[in-house]
Amino acid sequence: MSLEQRELRLGFIPLTDCAPLAAARELGFFEAEGLSVTLSREASWANIRDKVAMGALDGAHMLGPLPLAVSLGVSGQAAPMVAPLALNQHGAAITVSTDLAEAMRALDPQAMAVRPRTAAPLKALIEKRRAEGAPPLIFAVVFPFSSHNYLLRYWMAAAGIDPDRDVQVAVVPPPRMNARLAAGEIDGFCAGAPWNDAAVAAGGAEILVQAAEIWRCGADKVLGLRADWARDKPLTLRALLRALLKAGAWCDSPEGRAELPELLAGGAYLDVPSPVVARALGQGEEAIVFHRFAASFPWRSHAVWFLTQMRRWGQIGPDIDIPAAAEAVYRPDLYREAAAEAGVPAPLVDEKVDGLHAGDWTLDEATAPLAMGPDLFFDGRAFDAAQPDRYLAGFEIARR
Repeated sequence: MSLEQRELRLGFIPLTDCAPLAAARELGFFEAEGLSVTLSREASWANIRDKVAMGALDGAHMLGPLPLAVSLGVSGQAAPMVAPLALNQHGAAITVSTDLAEAMRALDPQAMAVRPRTAAPLKALIEKRRAEGAPPLIFAVVFPFSSHNYLLRYWMAAAGIDPDRDVQVAVVPPPRMNARLAAGEIDGFCAGAPWNDAAVAAGGAEILVQAAEIWRCGADKVLGLRADWARDKPLTLRALLRALLKAGAWCDSPEGRAELPELLAGGAYLDVPSPVVARALGQGEEAIVFHRFAASFPWRSHAVWFLTQMRRWGQIGPDIDIPAAAEAVYRPDLYREAAAEAGVPAPLVDEKVDGLHAGDWTLDEATAPLAMGPDLFFDGRAFDAAQPDRYLAGFEIARR
């Protein structure tokens, strides 16, 4: 049966987690599925959002919360979107200037020596600066509706820092973070790889904490598509998903890990030295994951977590039906169809409780048992998507 559309234009931001798209294009996974795909490097997440919404792009590498926000009409023009595939876990980090890191270390060297680092030294510094009449510190995130914004806020708030009152939070596109930090226009940022490692390589920056330390195997990027496109072109959608599933598996293979730094380093993708990309891919429990641990599955519970953070920080109100919004956008049913055709095992459940596993574990509710990774939050909380209101009620600092 012929595909409804063979020529596709997909957007991406120059981040290491665009790797499944890049690998599918460069290694022929798209072509093997009968697709001719043009990858469009975009300047900002707002560009990605608007171009997918108006049809200038058929789909894109997208922040996990973004299709939810666009579908709800709280970011840009309202347009129903779907996320039938996750692209990665891990990769982001909170990075600060070396001056800020040293000031934190001077106030609380013991806390700065422990992993994962908490924001307690930052809290002490903020109080000291306030007493001295110094202006608030400025932290940048890549977009208001992003895992980066929510992880930064989660990390700060756990130490008693109110991110809306004790610091300033600005929005800066990922590739511009380093220049803004070097110029002293921001004091720190939370962004995806490779920009944290690039800042360290350039000098004057220190990575405080990895996203993988805040939330093991936490949610990050997805493939975002307009809902009507996905509905009207099911054969093309499944071909696209099959190609990306195979590309993600390759990215996690020993061959892929060896070749990705060179593949991504060039001007077509990241335009940074390949050794920086290699470091940004990470190792061990902090490594970016594309396929292992069911990393490509669009967990509806992850969508619910994003929505709880939107409510926590006042981006959506209590009138939003969180379970219904998650179900409309995150589509594990579409994933399962493509995974079955690609011979990839898939979970048979749409949600899981995060924060229960300190080590590797096995998900038996799947088409074949799936090896899963640790999923702890650094503050010891567990997240049950079936009880979003109860979860939110447990936080002292919130705008809800």
